Amino acid sequence: MHDDGRYDDPRVTGSAGDPVSRETDYPSWSADGPSRGPSTRPPEGFEPTRSEPSAPRAAPGPRPSSAAGGRVVPLRRNASASARFESVPQQPTPDSVPDSTPEPVPVTDTPASPAGSHGATAAEAAYVSRETPTREEDDPPLAMEAMRAVQILNPSGEVTMPRPERTRVMCVANQKGGVGKTTTTVNLAVALALHGNRVLVVDLDPQGNASTGLNVPHHTGVPDVYDCLINSVPLEEVAQGVEGIPNLWCVPATIDLAGAEIELVSVVARESRLARAIDAYPGHFDYVFIDCPPSLGLLTVNALVAAQEVLIPIQCEYYALEGLNQLINNINLVRQHLNPKLDVSTILLTMYDRRTRLADAVEQDVRNHFGDKVLQAVIPRNVRVSEAPSYGQSVMTYDPGSRGATSYFEAAQEIAERGVKEPVSRNA
Repeated sequence: MHDDGRYDDPRVTGSAGDPVSRETDYPSWSADGPSRGPSTRPPEGFEPTRSEPSAPRAAPGPRPSSAAGGRVVPLRRNASASARFESVPQQPTPDSVPDSTPEPVPVTDTPASPAGSHGATAAEAAYVSRETPTREEDDPPLAMEAMRAVQILNPSGEVTMPRPERTRVMCVANQKGGVGKTTTTVNLAVALALHGNRVLVVDLDPQGNASTGLNVPHHTGVPDVYDCLINSVPLEEVAQGVEGIPNLWCVPATIDLAGAEIELVSVVARESRLARAIDAYPGHFDYVFIDCPPSLGLLTVNALVAAQEVLIPIQCEYYALEGLNQLINNINLVRQHLNPKLDVSTILLTMYDRRTRLADAVEQDVRNHFGDKVLQAVIPRNVRVSEAPSYGQSVMTYDPGSRGATSYFEAAQEIAERGVKEPVSRNA
């Protein structure tokens, strides 16, 4: 034997010409793979031991190659494949199972097998992803939208919103244009009417947008609110029923109303003409909504004198806050001189854009100043709300499952609950 890093003993290799590295870790290994013949037998006294499944088998050292010159070239071995097959115990065949009861195998704490291996543990089998929907979130979006639509449309016709003990006349006013006065008036009126309340909408804006939103004719020649203010025509002769909503009526406005402010200047008791027309109505309404023009003229003053409550929609922008002081001053003047019962009862935030900090700042300022008068429901920016008037509908009937319809429904429900001292039975 020579000390040159290899063995020349023919008892180990089978021939003197095949070098074997001294780094070979077990006796049956040879340079050409597992030897065949007498050299593959283990030596005397050798007893194989059963390795524990928890202890991974050590990878063998570099294997010698039979290349010319006796260079030792380590052979690569697929470690992952060997680990996968070594971790799986050999399954016995039916013929090899003895008749006697097998000895119980002790259970040891084995490390978790890699994903996709045959040795998956019970912990991996019981693992549930955090993305798995819960029982509450299991319903698809379309099903949730359909449930909201059924709740808003109320096909049963029951009185699900409480009815007030007396008629509530609410004036929707703000001298700034584009804050959602007409949209708020139409959608709140439809929401309350769908749930059992008798509602009258008085369109006091010469543009006639509330009449358009309720699909009520308001072209030239149609009896409108102008006839009530100037010619003292009774209100019941002018009011029209809204198609598809049995508990809702509308007093339309035509272009003739644009000259009413000039004509009212010389009329006696010009500020209370609308109030007397509403008081003379023979029927009973739970709610009367008056849609005011974006100004502080005689038409708005008539609405403030006729109303008991003022609903102010505020757009979540700075300009809406700037003009609010002028409106509050005018309301105080009307309360002092013409209508002592007038009160600012409701503030509604509209066109809320949650992506901007400005909307949050405006909301905080309004809530800090007005307190409980601000509704908890906030109307977001929603394209369905803007699309509905082009079809002659409110968003409550155009797309009852949308975010805009849901927000206005919540606002109407909150208004109804605030104005009722004792709730009315559902079948009233």
